[in-house]
Amino acid sequence: MHHITADMFALSLPLAEKMLRPLVVYVFLVVALRLAGKRELAQLNPFDLVVLLTLSNTVQNAIIGEDNSVTGGLIGATTLLAINYVVVRFLYSHEKLDRLVEGEPDVLVERGAVVEANLKRELLTRAELESAAHRQGFASLEDVERAVLEPGGAICFIARTPTQDEAKQAELVGRLDAIERRLGQIQGRLESPNFNAGS
Repeated sequence: MHHITADMFALSLPLAEKMLRPLVVYVFLVVALRLAGKRELAQLNPFDLVVLLTLSNTVQNAIIGEDNSVTGGLIGATTLLAINYVVVRFLYSHEKLDRLVEGEPDVLVERGAVVEANLKRELLTRAELESAAHRQGFASLEDVERAVLEPGGAICFIARTPTQDEAKQAELVGRLDAIERRLGQIQGRLESPNFNAGS
């Protein structure tokens, strides 16, 4: 029992290497995901999801090496959390560098029109954009005034508000529909047997 417990916590790699491995993988992943584009983080299709799910498993051995000890795992996890904390704190106070690392938001829909050049740059199809709009409650892209792909992969949609002319037209159509219904009711009464019998 003592032997098993000792093996669980015994490091098979030097401490410095256990801390260096997560650092190297962290930097690689930040750069790789930045170069891969925002669509990977947006997970707009099953392929993006598969990549993100398998990515952690793929780099697992690079992080832990041949060390399966609990101590090694805890050191690796602590190193990753510490690196991320330092990077986030540093970027928080350096806005220009933060924009460089995270990237700028991309406008995908502007004033109701899809910006095809930005879709192409982000390797997004119109169908994927429309699917993302559906998930946020929009019937179609015609209902979207503006859509922005944020650096973190989220797509923010802003609803299209009707112009004054469109609002007046909708009100007029509504009134015409009400008049048509009323005329239909009157016509139904005039044609009813009770009305004819009374006259």
